Amino acid sequence: MNKQEVRARIEEIGIIPSIHVSSTEDAIFAANEIAAAGIPIVELAMNVPGAIEVIADLVRNNPDVVIGAGEVTDSKTARRCLDAGAKFLTGPGLDLGNVEYSNTEGVVIIPGALTPTEVMRAWKSGCDFVKIFPCSRVGGPHYIRALKAPYPHIPLIASGGVNQETAGDFILAGATVLGIGTALIPHESIHLRQPRRIHELARRFVAIVKEARAQLNHHHAASQ
Repeated sequence: MNKQEVRARIEEIGIIPSIHVSSTEDAIFAANEIAAAGIPIVELAMNVPGAIEVIADLVRNNPDVVIGAGEVTDSKTARRCLDAGAKFLTGPGLDLGNVEYSNTEGVVIIPGALTPTEVMRAWKSGCDFVKIFPCSRVGGPHYIRALKAPYPHIPLIASGGVNQETAGDFILAGATVLGIGTALIPHESIHLRQPRRIHELARRFVAIVKEARAQLNHHHAASQ
């Protein structure tokens, strides 16, 4: 998949499942189950043991799944993720150490930002989305709505504290995509190897995004 296709897939699905686990086996199990549940996108955090090798393994064995790297903060890590086959890179802050790759490597870049100034600076760097993190700590959906007022053209990813109760509100507030961690992939479900629970949560989140987007479209149509 090229950069445009990866970006389009992320926008279409509207969910980036983020995997933060303590073993290689747990990471592979979680990624495989998320994909099987109908969300063909996985972001693997760099603090997972053997994260680079896991990315390479997932890329090899899941050609239809968009595999990305999360918590990237330096250029050496970014380079290793790209060499392993990662199709998108995300970070908790503005400096992923990898923005210089964004145009030449055909990889989707998603820096983290919080303030209006950081959002503007991130977007001007040539990234594809701006991840608002930690979202729930600063007002949740209300904060996303406030940022979309001056920046209606910037695709925002709501990340940090997104759950079943708030997911729809984040979309209605203007978030293009949701970054979801343990609310979608509970640690207990991974440790106990409960694929059915992960599948059910995935179905719920996909339905929530779809329903909220339908509401938005209906609202736009009615206001025209």
